[in-house]
Amino acid sequence: MPFTEALKLALSSILSHKLRSFLTLLGVIFGVATVIVVVSLIEGFNTYVDEKIANIGTNAFAVQKYSIEDFSSVEALNAARRRNRDVTLEDLEALRARSGHALAEIGGKEETVGDVKFGATTLMRIRVSATTANVAEIERIEANAGRYFTRAEDDSRRAVCFIGADVAEKLFPTNDPLGQFIRVDGRPFQVLGVGKELGSVFGQSRDMYVAVPLSTFLALYGSRRSISISATSASPAAYLDAIDEARVVMRARRRLAPGEPDNFGIVTPDAINELRDKIFGTIQLAAVGVTSISLVVGGIVIMNIMLVSVTERTKEIGIRKSIGARRGDILKQFLAESTMLSLLGGGIGVGIAYLLSTLVAALTPVPTALPWVAVAAALIVSGSVGMISGVYPAWKAAALDPIEALRAD
Repeated sequence: MPFTEALKLALSSILSHKLRSFLTLLGVIFGVATVIVVVSLIEGFNTYVDEKIANIGTNAFAVQKYSIEDFSSVEALNAARRRNRDVTLEDLEALRARSGHALAEIGGKEETVGDVKFGATTLMRIRVSATTANVAEIERIEANAGRYFTRAEDDSRRAVCFIGADVAEKLFPTNDPLGQFIRVDGRPFQVLGVGKELGSVFGQSRDMYVAVPLSTFLALYGSRRSISISATSASPAAYLDAIDEARVVMRARRRLAPGEPDNFGIVTPDAINELRDKIFGTIQLAAVGVTSISLVVGGIVIMNIMLVSVTERTKEIGIRKSIGARRGDILKQFLAESTMLSLLGGGIGVGIAYLLSTLVAALTPVPTALPWVAVAAALIVSGSVGMISGVYPAWKAAALDPIEALRAD
């Protein structure tokens, strides 16, 4: 029997029992939909981390008080607080003195929260980001209007600022913000530019910020605090050398012996992704594994229905065998039917998962992403579940004695 003929017979059998076929498909539909939705959420989260969090700039890394590993547990963070020294402006200048080799741009930043006011409008607890001028280039901060502040304005402690798109929209809904003076924790700052819209991270706007010169910030808020140093390598090939050079400078300044661990942190995109995988990797595997159980249940339902189908169609099998159908033909027919059932369920499940993922992304801050690899894998797995589930019923049908089958009522 040609394979196309087996498919036609399978489709005919499925369509002749529409309700039963649909109820049989429900297990596979919900199984595939659940797995795909979970994978979509996981992929969306991973993509978000890569694009919004781990993407700290071209050939960029950060030197700060804590390492990524320090955030893996409360105990590790408390130990780092006791052990690690603050990163200071002197550290920044020491690294700047080494730039020109593997190291290229060196900038500093610090953050706090404050109240921002213009006229009668006050925004509470807005992120105040204090940076050196070159952080705009390191972190690829782009202006939608105006400009970022310059190094001369930073060095002279000018009271100027660069504001996020949401801050501009809320403080200046009808006015041009450029040149206006806003008050940050009661202190006046002149607006030089407005940043391009960045969107949100899990519902938290990335455009609710005010950036001010680092020297101005430290003069107003106090210099006895740890800063973060942003650095770039001279080229992609020199990236690891730049990290090693920064580590050597920091260890030398802190007089660390060769066997002592770093009492500072160097943060790279790879380190962020490794922490993500360490924290969420097991959870992701467990989530996919648990939801995959529903596919097994769907396979059991298909096997059960196929066994019922064999019993119901005993006489039909006897007639086919009596007119020349071989065991392989009967086997092929029932395997095609179980596989087609499962594939149909898988296809419907993928469609439902796509709609659910789109709905989740539209109505909630939770990001989703549906890779085509996951879709293809879901269809292959669902087809395989159907084929495996149909092996025993197909073998049982193919093994029927044609004479006994013809005698069946």
